[in-house]
Amino acid sequence: MARSTTKELTSGSPMKLILGFAVPLLFGMLFQQFYSLMDTIIVGRYLGVTALAAVGATGSINFLIIGFCQGICNGFGLPVAQRFGARDYDGVRKYVGNSAILSVLIGGVLTALTVIFCRQILVLMQTPSDIIDLSYNYIVVIFAGIPAIILYNILSSYLRSLGDSITPVIFLIVAAVLNIGLDLFFIICLHWGVFGAAFATVLSQAVSGVLCLFVIIRKFDILHLKRSDWVLDASYVRNLLIMGLPMGLQYSITAIGSVILQTAVNTLGSGAVAAMTAGSRISMFMMCPFDALGSTMATYGGQNVGAGKYDRLASGMKSAIILAAVYSAAILVVIIFLARPLIYLFIAPSDSANITQVVAQARQFLITNTCFYMLLSLVNIVRFLIQGMGFSGFAVFAGVFEMIARALIGLIFVPIFGFTAACFASPLAWLFADCFLLPAFFHCRKKLMRGLANK
Repeated sequence: MARSTTKELTSGSPMKLILGFAVPLLFGMLFQQFYSLMDTIIVGRYLGVTALAAVGATGSINFLIIGFCQGICNGFGLPVAQRFGARDYDGVRKYVGNSAILSVLIGGVLTALTVIFCRQILVLMQTPSDIIDLSYNYIVVIFAGIPAIILYNILSSYLRSLGDSITPVIFLIVAAVLNIGLDLFFIICLHWGVFGAAFATVLSQAVSGVLCLFVIIRKFDILHLKRSDWVLDASYVRNLLIMGLPMGLQYSITAIGSVILQTAVNTLGSGAVAAMTAGSRISMFMMCPFDALGSTMATYGGQNVGAGKYDRLASGMKSAIILAAVYSAAILVVIIFLARPLIYLFIAPSDSANITQVVAQARQFLITNTCFYMLLSLVNIVRFLIQGMGFSGFAVFAGVFEMIARALIGLIFVPIFGFTAACFASPLAWLFADCFLLPAFFHCRKKLMRGLANK
């Protein structure tokens, strides 16, 4: 059989290991955001500002549901990383089998509920009447494709847990290229509108998931499961849910604040929604290094805790923070000079009625958020490290703090100060989360060290 390409993060320079693991992840996330970005650009350029606003109006509910799926899949990978760090390969396979079954069950329930109640959700969010039908046509397809999204995310989490951050990247590149091609074909050639953009995204995710499955079967002997590995075990299920649900809820609780904020922005009209959509898409692309560092620290924390090397946790966090600080300073300079040209990528020349206001608001949103990226980097690094250490519950509390911040902005300050207040929602959320996470990390590490001393 072909040989697996696993990687241990339990010995050697933390800076070198983190950078080497994060760079392939970063490329994957950049490509993932790239085809999301291209979705938005193609919609804005070929279908207009109204369609752009329609897609943007679904952003927060999309994040709530899809974020939950991604979070729970990432959480299911943490026990796999810990057992791999401890070199308990039977435990690795047992966790993989049990988490695969749970993923199928959770995916089926979520798909049914979101598709059935999709329009009611958009109505509750006060989606503007001129875009609600287009919003529905887009997001209902995304919800129907939840199984494809879970397939890729659960399989890629297994690969990352074993130290392979390269294979998922390769297939994300394939998916990105495929998604862009399908976008152009469905929207320009078949005239499917926003439905075509959503269908292209789901189909691309399905292809990347199938490719991950193919490689796991062919190259990762350690993940070749026996029949007994597919039998649900109460202790394994409990540990998976303890790890997975908090990570899923972390995204969802955070997204509740985003939904409240999006609802407030919706009341400002489709122009404000379009501006936030353009600014958010660019910002999400620029945030990819922080996401890559976060995913890296989850695996780093999981493997080192599994190996009992608790002394490496703080040094790893310090190395990640240094990398994030350098990037934060560099990207701020880039955005100050290039924000306006980037925003114009999303706006069709024919949309001249409110183009000036849309561009100005999008630039304001983008620069405001970029100024506070260091706060975001701490959120990702510390939160995912804590999760890798086995304390996923703390991520839920961090999400609660983010939710409170965004809800305060949406409910109180947007009605008073309008779009300007919305620009400060995320920075305030990151600050609130950091104030909780930094003390939580040292508490968790102290608890682990105390447990080691008592053995």
